[in-house]
Amino acid sequence: MRTNEIVRLPVRPGFLLQILFFTFLTSGLISPGSLWAQTGDNEDCLTCHGYRTLEQDVNGKSVSLFVDRQIFNRSVHNVLNCVDCHEDAIMGETGHSPDLEKVSCGNCHRVALQQYSMSLHDKRVAGGEELAPSCQTCHGSHNIKPIASPESNVSPIKIPGLCGSCHHEGTEVSERYAIPQDKILENYSQSMHGEGLLKKGLTVSANCVSCHTAHRILPHTDSRSTIAKQNIAATCSNCHTEIERVHQKVIRGQLWETEPHKLPACVDCHQPHKVRKSLYIEGIADEDCQKCHADPEIKSALDGHSLFVDKIEISHSRHAKTACSQCHINVDPRHDRPCETLTEKVDCSICHEAQGEDFRHSIHGELIVKNDPNGPTCTECHGDHSVQGRANPESPIFPTNIPNLCGNCHRTGHEAAERYEGTEKDIVFNYIESIHGKGLLKSGLTVTATCTNCHTAHREQPVSNPNSSVHPTNIADTCGKCHMGVEATFLKSIHSPLVSQTDERLPVCSTCHSAHTISRTDQEGFKLQMMTQCGQCHKAVTESYFDTYHGKVSQLGYTKTAKCYDCHGAHDILPPEDANSRLSRQNVVETCKSCHPAANRQFAGYLTHATHHDPVKYPILFWTFWAMTGLLTVTFVVAGLHTLLWLPRSFQWKRELRRRLAAAEHAEQSDENIDEENHEQS
Repeated sequence: MRTNEIVRLPVRPGFLLQILFFTFLTSGLISPGSLWAQTGDNEDCLTCHGYRTLEQDVNGKSVSLFVDRQIFNRSVHNVLNCVDCHEDAIMGETGHSPDLEKVSCGNCHRVALQQYSMSLHDKRVAGGEELAPSCQTCHGSHNIKPIASPESNVSPIKIPGLCGSCHHEGTEVSERYAIPQDKILENYSQSMHGEGLLKKGLTVSANCVSCHTAHRILPHTDSRSTIAKQNIAATCSNCHTEIERVHQKVIRGQLWETEPHKLPACVDCHQPHKVRKSLYIEGIADEDCQKCHADPEIKSALDGHSLFVDKIEISHSRHAKTACSQCHINVDPRHDRPCETLTEKVDCSICHEAQGEDFRHSIHGELIVKNDPNGPTCTECHGDHSVQGRANPESPIFPTNIPNLCGNCHRTGHEAAERYEGTEKDIVFNYIESIHGKGLLKSGLTVTATCTNCHTAHREQPVSNPNSSVHPTNIADTCGKCHMGVEATFLKSIHSPLVSQTDERLPVCSTCHSAHTISRTDQEGFKLQMMTQCGQCHKAVTESYFDTYHGKVSQLGYTKTAKCYDCHGAHDILPPEDANSRLSRQNVVETCKSCHPAANRQFAGYLTHATHHDPVKYPILFWTFWAMTGLLTVTFVVAGLHTLLWLPRSFQWKRELRRRLAAAEHAEQSDENIDEENHEQS
């Protein structure tokens, strides 16, 4: 079912009554045609009213009676039957009476009708004025949408145009009733309220009904009117709830209240329909402050720090149009020195509420609450009277200045680094040497990640806090703000917690890329390190990889051989049985071809992580290894025993050989002696 589809209730209004009528009908107590429309549904009515050509003559004008089925089904009344509103549409055998009374919306919307009955509009309707608006004029008839819907006639952003269709210079309403406030719509559209609503799309900005109400519209001369002089301040306070406190501190140092707890009429200063930021002279309170604080020698009596305020410095800051008393709110204009009543530091969250709320929940804000002197305040990062926007290169929060700004505390040897309980050291130095730091500081890429991009600007939390932007459960979203495509791919991988439902720790961005020492992925150091990174979780698989040709060559420092991510992917790792995996049967050949262009199906059958240590996954290799090992062992044992057993005979043969050689030598010597004797005798 579509999310915008409205479920029809199984029990419609009048359903029980229909059952009762059906009982009477079957018992013969009532005729079939008398209450056809009240016992039927909308399809009965649309049998006629579903034709675009259906019309009726009303006072000489042809009025269409066509009801668009699709438009009605998308309206808030699609759960109702036609007869729930058109109660007198009693069908006879030839149809219902053509003279039906106008629909009374007050049957359901009683409060709105009661308010409308007291308004100017209802009085005009009662007087027979054809220009007077009815419920249908503003809300529509069969196409009524909820106020929150942009398609509604009464959605906030459409209200000025809706009211302006009558209350617009030159319209018949303006000319007939001579409305004194001309150019109402033009003035409103150029006012602060109109610009907020129509140009910036701020639907919370005041529109016509915010001041005049939606149904109980009365002239300003009526004491009951929301725009009567005695009521207008309360009306404006519906949005401007702190208006009394704000005006106490900005209006020329004078008291805001003319009488205790009695506000003047807002229109005394701010003209209706022409409301601008202010009609008083901005900066008048600053002149009073500058009487003392323009002196370069002025110092605090408490600690001697300078109280000098450079007017030129302020005029070039983001707060150039902000009065002193709008920040230093506790000044009392009744004193000769209004600022002598100041007891608290400036609270920036008065204007920057969202940032203030984030800061209060940050580790920095917690230090401030504990009165820790190391807790940074707003002015330490943004400055005080010289506050600049982050797009200004001179601002301390300009991207290229962020590392040095955070380094004031987080650089090695400084306050934050000393109290940091983590194991990571040299954070600022490592960041500067990382791919992010080099991109920012050396290449000037201000769109690269800085400290505040990862840790946020005001809601910094330690990595152990589940609400931290750098907590393992949030780090993918944080990195994905810049690396959107990578995040989308990662969230579909086996490493994503959305895919793998496991209690084991899953890797996140910082597991492989680290936090502050992020390097280029095409560098040899990163490529060679990745096998070790993968091995932290996949220890057995990594050991088997290093037993292969690919692994042994990688250990020699050769980066062009296949590594983990070459086969499995980097951020798109999927199990091999997944059809989208790089190692699936459909894709494995193409994966191998990225290094081996001649690869085929048989080549891709190579068992990359085959190991003789796993008898379950690789039984043939396991038993073959041990069979060969056993054969070699037996061979060497038999050969060894044979050698040992042969040694005594070898020694015996050696002794016999020596004896025979000695005997032969003796016999030869004897023969030589005999020959010598014979020679002498001759």
